[in-house]
Amino acid sequence: MIIAVDVYYEENQAKSVGVIFQNWEDSTPLDIIVSYTENPQAYEPGSFYKRELPCIQELLKLTDMSQIHTIVVDGYVYLDQEGKPGLGHYVYTNFSGRIPVIGVAKNAFHDNDNEAFVKKIYRGTSTKPLYITSIGMELAAAARHIQRMYGDYRFPYLLKLLDKHTKEAGDKLPQN
Repeated sequence: MIIAVDVYYEENQAKSVGVIFQNWEDSTPLDIIVSYTENPQAYEPGSFYKRELPCIQELLKLTDMSQIHTIVVDGYVYLDQEGKPGLGHYVYTNFSGRIPVIGVAKNAFHDNDNEAFVKKIYRGTSTKPLYITSIGMELAAAARHIQRMYGDYRFPYLLKLLDKHTKEAGDKLPQN
């Protein structure tokens, strides 16, 4: 199985969502999991992973990770042309390099255009690329997986669904 994860921040909490699916071409998820983190760390420029990783770690405790063969993160595995680790790299090392991670970003990150670390793909009729990075899996294979995901538009349907569920209001941590 594959899990795509994202985190959304609101006031003093973070909402983490995972969309679990079986195959890259699937149009519907097997499951959607949600977790909340109170008082997440503050954003630190250049070290986004310090804020996001603890939230993702909590979320992934809600599923049987022995069944997951790939994790997709909203963001980058590598941040620059020298291979500076990004969120996806830290997710990968969190699992001791056992589960490949694919980063899918909607926007370019500074001068990260080294084709050894990032591959641009175009989906649907969009002229704007998605930026794919990976670790534990060949970059070309990672790009092919995202390219063939279900949906006619730039952003694959299940990743759009993930984004929608992550930002959906109404779910809050219980207040004491």
